[in-house]
Amino acid sequence: MTAASEFTSHDLVVAITGASGAIYATRLLQVLVNSGRRVHVTISPSGAEVLDHELGIRADLKNFDPQRLLVSDSVLSGDSHLSRLLPDAGGAISSIYEDGPQGELVYHHFQDFRAGIASGSFPTGGMVVCPCSMGTLASIASGQSTNLIQRAADVHLKERRKLIVVPRETPLGSIQLENMKRLTDAGAVILPAMPGFYHEPTSILDLVDFVVGRICDQLGVSHRLFKRWSET
Repeated sequence: MTAASEFTSHDLVVAITGASGAIYATRLLQVLVNSGRRVHVTISPSGAEVLDHELGIRADLKNFDPQRLLVSDSVLSGDSHLSRLLPDAGGAISSIYEDGPQGELVYHHFQDFRAGIASGSFPTGGMVVCPCSMGTLASIASGQSTNLIQRAADVHLKERRKLIVVPRETPLGSIQLENMKRLTDAGAVILPAMPGFYHEPTSILDLVDFVVGRICDQLGVSHRLFKRWSET
């Protein structure tokens, strides 16, 4: 265990909830850890169901090894959901920061209010809810703190820290749009999982990396996940 006094703004928080797009979360975690960050991850029950359904990652939330969330070349070369989803990604996953420092993942149960990230006294460099379900978005927008995900998001808003919400839903109704507006007014960044195409993507991973790269931009984490507009 790491002493609380050792935590710094290099710590980041990632919450995975029940919207489609679990691959955005796993790729984001891979990039953040490979960039040397310590990432505190928490998963809602619905988020665990989506991880299993979309990526074949089964998460026993009471006893979960967060390392299972890190995509590896060995996973991509096997017979897995990810290997079928990203058949041509071998080598691309682990090569982004192959010579850089390695960070770590710290897992927190979604009902563990004793976790440091439940308090404003715990310094972080930002939080990402990725993907963010409309239910979680509504709960954060209304100030609820019924689980660790909502409480940590509320902490980031009240402490004026970066909170990035990555919804993956379509179409959007007026209530959902109002909730996004309310969060934006409160200081959050709404970053929908909408990949661009000007970087000339050739694979699903290219589309995923565009969204993950934009999240990293908001967090101040350097990357080379896609060609920027001036580089195309």
